[in-house]
Parts: sequence; structure tokens; C-alpha cells
Amino acid sequence: MSTYITPIVMPKWGLEMREGTVQDWLVAEGERIEVGQPLLDVDTDKISNAVEATDAGLLRRIVAQSGDTLPVKALLGVLADSEVSDAEIEAYIAAYEVPAAGDDEEDSGPAFDYVDVGGIRVRYARRGPEQGTPVLFIHGFGGDLNNWLFNLDAIAAKHPVIALDLPAHGQSQAALPGASVDALADFVRGFLEAAHVNGPVHVVGHSMGGAIAMQMAVSAPAQVASLALVSPAGFDSEINSGYTDGFVQAQSRRELKPVLEQLFADPELVSRQMIDDLLKFKRMDGIEPLLAELAGTLFKDGRQSAILADRLAGVDKPVLVLWGKDDRVIPSAQAARAPAGAQVILFDATGHMAMLEKASEVNAALLRHLAGG
Repeated sequence: MSTYITPIVMPKWGLEMREGTVQDWLVAEGERIEVGQPLLDVDTDKISNAVEATDAGLLRRIVAQSGDTLPVKALLGVLADSEVSDAEIEAYIAAYEVPAAGDDEEDSGPAFDYVDVGGIRVRYARRGPEQGTPVLFIHGFGGDLNNWLFNLDAIAAKHPVIALDLPAHGQSQAALPGASVDALADFVRGFLEAAHVNGPVHVVGHSMGGAIAMQMAVSAPAQVASLALVSPAGFDSEINSGYTDGFVQAQSRRELKPVLEQLFADPELVSRQMIDDLLKFKRMDGIEPLLAELAGTLFKDGRQSAILADRLAGVDKPVLVLWGKDDRVIPSAQAARAPAGAQVILFDATGHMAMLEKASEVNAALLRHLAGG
């Protein structure tokens, strides 16, 4: 009868997640569950998120309790039809074993790869099938490829996925090929060549990464199959210089925390681990001067210096624009400057990090966009 029992397990969000802490269950035992329904909130060392149902069924047993810290794939709860007995469910729970790391194909390869691009060492990750047009994810100023931790696996289920740490970001080398959007776009194109990514790619860019994506489409349209832009820079000149300057200048948790809170509609999403990770990154040799150089070029005098929206209008590519209505870094009103024919989606109660705050909605929109819908 165990074939009628479906486990709810701790998901793996991102390439580095090893465990999560259960917060609150959003459903009760005896409730009928639908696919995609939020079941419980889980905290990771990066950010909190809701675990969504991947299967429909009757929630017969909640196994993990609030406060439990459990490894990826640990049993959280059990779905089973009403005819399955309590004894069978108890036996299933007692026999359940967390799969060991490496048991699944997804764990068989290295989480990250490195490649040299013009003398700069770059960290990147590749996931998904080998066939198909790759989807390239480009993060924003001060970020890294982990900004996409809720998105990469969802898109990689159907498409080849590649995400990089831009130079002077994440675990890529503390060096810049230049501080302009044009120089960064040329660098990303060089990265694709060095990583043996041939042919056009779908480009997904967030914030500064959105401006880089647009510049790639303008300067090398044959290399870009489509654009998906999340709170992109490059649509208009206004930007919150209090955020960009504050990020560069912050030297302590006390200084950085209120800066990071500007990224989210819900400031509670800024965890102590997030603050510590970014402080550690900023304290790496050579990073702060390079961030200051980037900010000084891209956001000179508190304004965006590279405005690409008008130039994008001449590029015949599918464009998806996603923006949080409560974005306090780049105003969502700039979405009105999207090119004619672009699909624009604005999210309620969402700030600058829609891919984290509204992950399932963003993933669904991306998959429709990539499928040509």
C-alpha cells in the first residue's frame, strides 16, 4: 500500500543548501492539498520561503514540527488517501530514510565550475538538459548567482541553465574588465565563449544584470534569443542612491542591515546569515574599491548612466519584464518604458528581489516566456 503514500520532503533550494528549519505549517492534517499550494515556511541560511506541494492529495500526517532543523530530502509530512490505514502511515514514517548525498543524479557533479575569461577567473553553475537553447541568469550589483537559488532548478527542469558570478562578485576574481555596462556585456559574451556555450541564449537579468542583458541584445542581437528582465536597470535614470552608496560604504551589521532591508517588501527576509555573508564578501581583498568603481560609473551622481530602453525598442526579441510594485531601489513605474510588445508583470507586496519574494510566480512566468507563451 505504500505506493499510495506520497512524502513531502525538505526541498533543495539552490546549489549550496544542505538543511532548512521548519517555521510554521500553513495547512492542517486532514486538509486536501492541491499542486502548487504553499504548505509550510522554511528558513535556510540564505532566506525563508514557502514549500509548495508538488503532488495533490490528503495531508494525513505532519511529521516535522516548528523549530526542527532537517537535511534536504528529510520527511516533512505525508499525503495518502483516506483508505490508507494509520498503521501503514506509521510504518512508512518509521521506515523512511533520507537519501544520502550523491544518491541522485543532481548530486553527481560539482556544484560549480570555473573558467578564465580575459584573465579573470569566473565561477559559474550549469544545470538541466544538454539539449535546447540555454537560459543565462545574470545577477545584479553586489549579488551573486545565489540570488537565483529559488529559480535555477525550476527552470533547469525543462531548459539548460547557466548562471555566473560577475567579475568582482560572489566567488569570481576581484577584478573588472571595465566598469561600464558595455564592458560588462562584452565580458559576459566572452564568458559564454569560454564556457563553450554556442549559439543564442535566453538571457534573464536582474537589476544591473538586466542592463547587461539589454546591452547584449543591442550589441550582439544574434546571440540573444529573448530577454527576461527583473527590476532592471537601464530603463530610466532614477535609482535609489541611498541603497547603492549605502551598500558600498557599510562596514558593519548595524550599517548593512537597513540597507539590505530596502531590497524587500518584507524586511524580515533579511537574515543574519545574509548580512554576514555579504559583509564577508565586501571584506575580501580588493572588492570594496571595485564596487565603488562600478557604482561611481553606473550610478554617477545618484542617477543611472546607461539608459537602454529606447535602443531596446529596435531589437526584435521577445521581452518579459517583471517588477515588484514596492521596489525601493528602482521604481516600478519605469516598467512603462518597456518596449512595445513586451509582457509586463507587476507583483503586489514585492520589492526589488521578485525572484526571491515571488519565486513560484516568477518561475511560472519565465517558463511561459521560454515556451513562447
